[in-house]
Amino acid sequence: MKACVFTLGCKVNEAESASLMAGLEARGYLVTDELSPADIYILNTCAVTAEAEKKSRQAIARIRKCNPAAKIIVCGCASQRDPQAFAARDVAVVTGAMRKDRVLDLLDFSGTSLENEDVFCELPLPKRTHTRASLRIQDGCNRFCSYCIIPYLRGRTRSRSLTSILSEARACTAQELVLTGIDITSYRDGDKDLGDVLLALSGFPFRVRLGSLEEGIVTRGFLEKMRGAGNVCEHFHLSLQSGSDAVLKKMNRRYTRAQYLEACALIYEFFPDAAITTDIIVGFPTETEEDFADTLSIVDAAGFARVHAFPYSRRAGTLAAKLPDLPADVKKERMARLSEIIGAAEERYLSRFLGRTLEALFEEDGGYTRNYIRVRAEGAREGERCLVRLENMEKDGVRAVIIKEI
Repeated sequence: MKACVFTLGCKVNEAESASLMAGLEARGYLVTDELSPADIYILNTCAVTAEAEKKSRQAIARIRKCNPAAKIIVCGCASQRDPQAFAARDVAVVTGAMRKDRVLDLLDFSGTSLENEDVFCELPLPKRTHTRASLRIQDGCNRFCSYCIIPYLRGRTRSRSLTSILSEARACTAQELVLTGIDITSYRDGDKDLGDVLLALSGFPFRVRLGSLEEGIVTRGFLEKMRGAGNVCEHFHLSLQSGSDAVLKKMNRRYTRAQYLEACALIYEFFPDAAITTDIIVGFPTETEEDFADTLSIVDAAGFARVHAFPYSRRAGTLAAKLPDLPADVKKERMARLSEIIGAAEERYLSRFLGRTLEALFEEDGGYTRNYIRVRAEGAREGERCLVRLENMEKDGVRAVIIKEI
């Protein structure tokens, strides 16, 4: 029997799907994550935007083309939000974003099964690669940003025990471990926080990379723990969303522009070569031209290495959905202006490292330095860690020369 676990959306979904794949293999299935002919499909859906939900629903038709008679199990945020939209597509099982440990128990079930989750849901040890692996340490979110539907679908924040985290880490054969969750900044296991997780992982042979962070995590205490661990990559994906205080307040982001920039300055104090990357939403309903100018200017002020910018997408059920949306042409025009600023900022960051020698871990389609610079080098092999000299910039990264393997 062959099974396919097809995933849309975030790194958390990817990590969960890797666990489901391992669980299926333990039950004797031949498993793939590529959409191809199979007997059973598990579709792990996303609802972060309306477009993501649409793609999740469209995936059903794509699966049917592979095998019209296959059993389809749907899970994830999109099916949590609107289970009927998937049940109406004649799938065998619809479940949601929580209790994914129960998904494999539904292989012989038919119908809809949605469950709540009060504590962190443990899953089978995930199917691993030898290069990079994600490790779930947290789920859920208590922030309720006014534009975001995820807290309503994933539930309240829940942290994994440090004991369980270390148990999975010991089984990891990857050379880089990415700590992931919906809001890993909120991690707590008794009196242990995210910094303590990093210290506990300091003796392992892999390097550690952090998932998305919130501004409040950046304190001297946290950065001292991170530096003390020694194997944590100098890369901070520090979520921003807007450079305007007025918009941040409407978004319920709970920090100011000045506080965010202070966090960036503190990061550079501890890690001068750090890459700070971020997300920016363009065209939030209350965003004025003055607000947008603040967003443009913070790109340079923060010294971002990379920015993921995207237009605001209305999500029914959120507070922001009650506000009048901005015209599509306004969002498009602002996106174009921001893209130019972002491109220049990325180029400035990369140019600082030309001629420098850095450590890179290579994957199938290139490698990444500890500070998240994408590099390509002649003769690089997947899974290889090397010291490389950065030579010149290319369209999507930097061309490098291998100095030696580590």
